[in-house]
Amino acid sequence: MATLTRRHAILAATATLFARPVFAQAPAAPTGPFTLPPLPYAPEANEPHIDAQTMTIHHDRHHAAYVGNLNGLVKDHSQVAAMKLSDILAKINEMPEAVRTGIRNNAGGHANHTMFWQVMGGKGGAPSGAVADAITRDLGGFDKLKADFNRAGLTQFGSGWAFVTVDKAGKLAILNRPNQDTPLMAGERVLFGNDVWEHAYYLKYQNRRADYLAAWWNVVNWDEITKRYAAAMAGTLDI
Repeated sequence: MATLTRRHAILAATATLFARPVFAQAPAAPTGPFTLPPLPYAPEANEPHIDAQTMTIHHDRHHAAYVGNLNGLVKDHSQVAAMKLSDILAKINEMPEAVRTGIRNNAGGHANHTMFWQVMGGKGGAPSGAVADAITRDLGGFDKLKADFNRAGLTQFGSGWAFVTVDKAGKLAILNRPNQDTPLMAGERVLFGNDVWEHAYYLKYQNRRADYLAAWWNVVNWDEITKRYAAAMAGTLDI
């Protein structure tokens, strides 16, 4: 009986151990010409729609990895290392062939995520002012924007992004891109975008991408998007 009791105790302790989440130590901050921007709000700011754990892992690990990888790829290419991130992406087909694919993936990931943190952390709702006018003019109104944007995210096969782009005249368009590709690679500018890689939503939504896409509108920062639209009209919007 004593042996059985000890066995039960060991099994119970083992079950308890594996029931607790275990996280590896956070990676060191990437060093080099490109840096990881801090989240502009606390990780829990987007609760309950996007959980704090997802935000922390997404920023501190995934985005940090893109920055670290990019720094490693350009360390032997001083001319590339000296370029602005947006210029690298605009000239992606001119990058050194040996590191071009890696730069495409990691520079794209860095730019996409830097934009992504900026356009969240808000209270959702509806846009106003010039952005609202452009949405009505070019995209058929706010409700249609949400439906078409969510469709772009849902129909992106595998990993990727849904974007709203803005041209020099202020005209908006909706598109999706695979992996970490960005409209910056085609000389376009991004007003805002949503990440549909599974690491952006899987802890909370599992395979329910549609639910994540619908919930995301509750954390959109329209004030920041309005600033980005004004910058696009002034020709100063970067990434």
